[in-house]
Amino acid sequence: MTTAYLKINDADIYYEIAGEGDTLVMAHAGFVDSGMWDAQWDVFAGHFRVVRFDMQGYGKSSPATGPIARYEELAQVLDALDIQRAHLLGCSLSGTTILDFALQYPQRVQSLIAVSAAPGGFELQGPPPRYMFEMMEAAQSGDIERASELQVRIWFDGESREPQDTDQNIRQQVAAMNRIAVNNNTFFIAEAQPAILLDPPAITRLADIPVPTLVIVGALDHPEILRAADVLVDGIDGAQKVIIPDAAHVPNMEQPTIFNEAVLSFLKG
Repeated sequence: MTTAYLKINDADIYYEIAGEGDTLVMAHAGFVDSGMWDAQWDVFAGHFRVVRFDMQGYGKSSPATGPIARYEELAQVLDALDIQRAHLLGCSLSGTTILDFALQYPQRVQSLIAVSAAPGGFELQGPPPRYMFEMMEAAQSGDIERASELQVRIWFDGESREPQDTDQNIRQQVAAMNRIAVNNNTFFIAEAQPAILLDPPAITRLADIPVPTLVIVGALDHPEILRAADVLVDGIDGAQKVIIPDAAHVPNMEQPTIFNEAVLSFLKG
């Protein structure tokens, strides 16, 4: 396995590569880092050349200093690693990213696996996730521990579970990754800028996505994420959907066996 850093726009981007064969790039959710793929890493490396990296502002990479177009960041990572074409697996924020990337650089994508993802331009209906306003207030006031705990409640515990209802080892792993992003203030610096998404947005162009697509969602995720999964399946020609039971926003961490089987079946099919 190779672990190293790339220099992109004066930022150090941490990455790892393992395995041989077609390239599968795994991009992480916007509240954790590439460690979210630990339960997939060795399994997928047995079938593919796998790549994972920490986006700027997360994990071992440099903190963000301004808004970032994540689909362009992904393109720069692939360029730096001399990857011309790849299967792309993205969760949450990175699920949105790989959809944008496929529209911007269709010739570079073999397939898409969008996990817990909404397309750019998707508008939430109904009330926001519980704790969302409290979390934003805590982050803006500098209460890092409170903000991190509330983000874990929003995105890992989900709408229907309390902290004690989840696997505590996985929850602690999520919290450790999340604390880095919260401490870096990544969301407010890099992500809260709609101008960095594609224009026109992906939601108006789903029919233009030209590659096989798998949509994965956790059964316990927020209802709007479940609705977004249906929007993707309805809009992308031939898209498939898998619902992972007993899991919320990071189903690959909570139900890795089911998740891994679904992804490998799709990629080998």
